[in-house]
Amino acid sequence: MRFACFCFVALFLSVAALHADEPAGDVPGLVKEKPADGRYVETDKGYMVPYTFELPIHIGDDKGTVTMVPVPGGTFRFGSPESEPGREAVEGPAFEVKVEPFWIADKEVSWAEYQAYMAMSDLFVRFAVAEVRPLDDEHAADVVSAPSNLYDPSFTYGNGDEPTLPAVTMSQYAAKQYTKWLSLLTGQFYRLPSEAEWEYAARAGSAGPYFFGDDAAKLDEYAWYADNSDGTTHPVGEKKPNPWGLYDIYGNAAEWTLDAYTEEGYAKAKEQGDTAAAVIQWPTTRYPRTLRGGSYAMNANQLRSASRWASSDDDWREEDPNIPKSPWWFTQEDALGVGMRIIRPLNPPTDVEGKEQFWKADVEEIQEDVDYRIDAEGRGAYGWIDKNLPAAKIQVEKK
Repeated sequence: MRFACFCFVALFLSVAALHADEPAGDVPGLVKEKPADGRYVETDKGYMVPYTFELPIHIGDDKGTVTMVPVPGGTFRFGSPESEPGREAVEGPAFEVKVEPFWIADKEVSWAEYQAYMAMSDLFVRFAVAEVRPLDDEHAADVVSAPSNLYDPSFTYGNGDEPTLPAVTMSQYAAKQYTKWLSLLTGQFYRLPSEAEWEYAARAGSAGPYFFGDDAAKLDEYAWYADNSDGTTHPVGEKKPNPWGLYDIYGNAAEWTLDAYTEEGYAKAKEQGDTAAAVIQWPTTRYPRTLRGGSYAMNANQLRSASRWASSDDDWREEDPNIPKSPWWFTQEDALGVGMRIIRPLNPPTDVEGKEQFWKADVEEIQEDVDYRIDAEGRGAYGWIDKNLPAAKIQVEKK
């Protein structure tokens, strides 16, 4: 049986495999006592506070440090009013949405973080050669695909590959697999934000075009965009954060969300319910999917809290010489502004199916491309992840 089948078997396995390494006691970012100072969010489970962790696996000297900040639950008006200058029809109809508390990374995923995941492709191959951590049914729920090595590093790293720069040019599928890899490696559930969650966090309680008000001239204080970026990305966290502590929520790299991009805007979402979970527009085609926040190459209007950017995967892979084209990487200029930011919900899914919904290839065509690239071409690789991966990495490197 080809290993590709394991990706679908995983959906029906027991929860135990996915939860084996989750902590039974202390939960990062959650404390029982009300903090004397600093940012916190009170919940029925305790007080959510900021927390910082280092990736258990890293490349070079940079350990990939991630800081997660708490976002309170609440209700906001999703989308933009018809009266907002620069508004596009796909930003509405605006309606009230309830959002549960979550933690969100204060910065976009950097190359220091993403390159550790990229390195899994070669590591998984070494595991196979050394007969370490073989792929089997027992660990099927914990399998991720690692992206193929870059076909043209000079493109992906066209704006640089310094550890503090935002990682870019990954597909939404690759971004979701990164969040699965990080989740299994750390024992905590991470994923991409939905559109509603992203906009709620970006607005930080505001209702205007920007979290700081109506005056786009103030963007220079908070964002790298067309007017000040010199046509390139910049190290994450150099500008001022929004009121909830989020850096580069506008500009620098546009950020993947879970949602499909629909030409009718939120008409269907509005009919689905009034919670962030209910209104997710789960994709049914390879693209378009939605990015938020705008990039370093976009103008002020495209950085508004409600502004949406549609992916165009075929166009963004036009110069990829492979057939099928890479399911992990883009090759065109627009993709140099495509990145990601992670969140961790206070109330994560408790079953395999619920978690996989946020991580898997949600369209069969994408999964087929991944399987072909790995099985037939040997580009990219599969491997299973748990907290013992760093020790296994050291083991195989000594052989």
